[in-house]
Amino acid sequence: MKLYYAPGVCSMAAHIVAVEAGLSLDLLKVDIRSEPHRVEDGRELKAVSAKNVVPVLELDDGQILTEGVAILLYLADVKPEAMLIPSQDGFDRYRLQEWLTFVSSELHKTFSPWLFHPEYGAQAADVARQRLQTRFDILEDHLATQDYLVGGRFGIADAYCFTIMNWSKGRGIDLGPWPNLARYVSRIAERPSVHATLVAEGLRK
Repeated sequence: MKLYYAPGVCSMAAHIVAVEAGLSLDLLKVDIRSEPHRVEDGRELKAVSAKNVVPVLELDDGQILTEGVAILLYLADVKPEAMLIPSQDGFDRYRLQEWLTFVSSELHKTFSPWLFHPEYGAQAADVARQRLQTRFDILEDHLATQDYLVGGRFGIADAYCFTIMNWSKGRGIDLGPWPNLARYVSRIAERPSVHATLVAEGLRK
């Protein structure tokens, strides 16, 4: 399988899950700052996926899978023994969907305009900061009694949540008012799979 990624952005969640599951992936770096977006082998990303965004997962049979949550679910299902998603017959499967949706629609989408569209200006940044506080409050309350988002163990929702929360540092967000969330992010950052991914993407030495 091939993962088309850009360092530190949402595609990092899929990279973390693949490492955690022990899956072998060929990593193809994409320059998302260039127009058009280019894969490191010189191709335009649009030639791989018409959506022109990362992550993109190319399967061994040539099929292309896009959208981060779909890719996370697929990778976890490829290696069920890694136990990165709850079983199909338990309620935690719906809890997983609940948290994946929250991270995608509430965290990721609140961060993204601020992170990738500086032309929106200071007012957009202020709005994003205010909105993120309420999202952080939700995570803070949940993590007061839970080490992970779902099922008491690390899973794909945590890989996704960490990836998005990791953007806080680059935007000068102090997690001091959310100590449970801060501990959660720090703890996940030290998982071997996460450390290896950060190193591979050039985000940690």
